Amino acid sequence: MQVVETVAEVRRIRRAAPGSWGLAPTMGFLHAGHVSLVERARAENDHVGVSIFVNPTQFAPTEDLAAYPRDLARDLDLLARAGVDLVWTPPVDEVYPPGYQTYVTVEEVTRMLEGAARPTHFRGVTTVVARLFNVFQPDRAYFGQKDAQQAIVIRQMVRDLNFPLELVVCPIVREADGLALSSRNVYLTPEQRAAAPVLHRSLCAARDAWQAGEHDGERLRGIMAAVLATEPLAHPDYVSAADPNTLVELGDASLGVLLSMAVRVGKARLIDNMLLGRVVD
Repeated sequence: MQVVETVAEVRRIRRAAPGSWGLAPTMGFLHAGHVSLVERARAENDHVGVSIFVNPTQFAPTEDLAAYPRDLARDLDLLARAGVDLVWTPPVDEVYPPGYQTYVTVEEVTRMLEGAARPTHFRGVTTVVARLFNVFQPDRAYFGQKDAQQAIVIRQMVRDLNFPLELVVCPIVREADGLALSSRNVYLTPEQRAAAPVLHRSLCAARDAWQAGEHDGERLRGIMAAVLATEPLAHPDYVSAADPNTLVELGDASLGVLLSMAVRVGKARLIDNMLLGRVVD
């Protein structure tokens, strides 16, 4: 496994290795969810690249950039054992050199949910992902379903800008009690960790109702909110039952729905989701 910091080194290695490349972009502090992306990429490509970069442009000034968990040595050990060929660990000024002033903005699907709660977030995400695509030039790029809106936004960017790659969205990896794996779970105290599976329980309650014939979006949102309200440590930012492609809140969810939420448990802001019915376009 080669570990490099510069754009020039990535491009040199990429050119020297014929065959298909899969890319898994990460911010490090890796867990089994990230490893599942690598394993999928390993199965579908000749070579696998991973980026580890805590992207400052997707954090607002009030968010946890400085405190975001990091453990590069552990990450590299995990990736080596998973069979990764190339890891890019750039310093900030390699991604955003002095004088940098070009950003990528996706419009409609960034306005709601995470975009409403974190107005500058997706401009940072799409800009850094576009940079990664240009540097690695992968045949396939792998993202997790846990960040459902991010996957929808990146899919829109890939389509609009004609990036010549396949976007692969992989299933959420969960703990035994249903909590979606996240690097931010490390922020949870033992008491908060015990409370956190309420997100998954609320999604399951709405899923069960939908499968039983409850297709009114407002009622589905109410079911999720009611389950969350049973946990005093859970403080929702939003609860959503939206169109899986446009993220517009649904009245009639009979054709399919993306259930999602953001919930604060202590200082951790946890997100989770569940896709029901039709496949995302």
